[in-house]
Amino acid sequence: MTNPFFVGTFAADTGPYPGLVVDEVVYDITTVVPDVVDTSSLLRDWEGNVELLATFAQDATARTATPSRRLSEVQILPPINPAGQLFAAGANYREHVIQMTVAHKIGNPDLSEEQLRAQAERELDERARTGEPYVWVGATSAICGANDNVILPEVGSDTDWELELGVIIGRPAYQVTEAEALHYVAGYTICNDITIRSLVPRTDIPMMGTDWMRSKNHPTFFPTGPYFLPSRFVPDPQNLEISLALNGTVMQKGHTSDMIFGVAKLISYISSLVALRPGDMVITGSPQGNGSHWGRFLQEGDVMESTISGLGTQRNLIQGPVGP
Repeated sequence: MTNPFFVGTFAADTGPYPGLVVDEVVYDITTVVPDVVDTSSLLRDWEGNVELLATFAQDATARTATPSRRLSEVQILPPINPAGQLFAAGANYREHVIQMTVAHKIGNPDLSEEQLRAQAERELDERARTGEPYVWVGATSAICGANDNVILPEVGSDTDWELELGVIIGRPAYQVTEAEALHYVAGYTICNDITIRSLVPRTDIPMMGTDWMRSKNHPTFFPTGPYFLPSRFVPDPQNLEISLALNGTVMQKGHTSDMIFGVAKLISYISSLVALRPGDMVITGSPQGNGSHWGRFLQEGDVMESTISGLGTQRNLIQGPVGP
């Protein structure tokens, strides 16, 4: 197999460009693949272009002759064009849902923690057996880079973290089966789905339930990247470790095997209703260890450091509200 490489978007004195990363060195993809100007155009013919990238990544002579910079010398931007679609799975990790049920006393508030946990376990078993994923649509204007500051808005005081595996779509996908769904994946990345918990419920119209638009889509609320790893280097997306540390203390530590509905099921389900396009991103839910569980939410000056097996690391400083 070709040595692993990453694909992302970077900026230097020449402005943003799509880059291929090998051994901490970024190579300008526009000089490698004809007619590619950004990752969106790269993904439009991903099946052919990834082979060109793989050949280049193996060719040390070609890399020597290609403009490059050290990864530490460039600005890391979101790896995909934010003009694509963003789909997000909610309540998709078993232990996370159990913790949230207990933390927010979902269901019968008079039950003890043990009773709430048992209730959630029964409901999750039934949902996994007979139910379907819960998916909502996010605003891509909220996407920011892996090292960018996360800006707290003036509304809400209980802003929470939710580290997630991001799935980049590499082929048009509509009504694909679960068995073939992973063939439509270009690669995998990291995305943190920041959430203001107090803005989730709509108490003024309880029949509508939750309001994901106002609670999850503020600017910088989807730190994404630092880049994506082509799917050929991820044999099993259900075998990845996820970890988020807040100010050096690990808060989230989970595993993608705890998903209620796996990556293939999510893609198949979404594509049964919506036409997926190259460059779209599906985020797949968050494991246990959110701020709601710990009773600790994001504050100005906090630093989140987030990793997923083999996909790199995010580091985001939490910044206070800024003007319009």
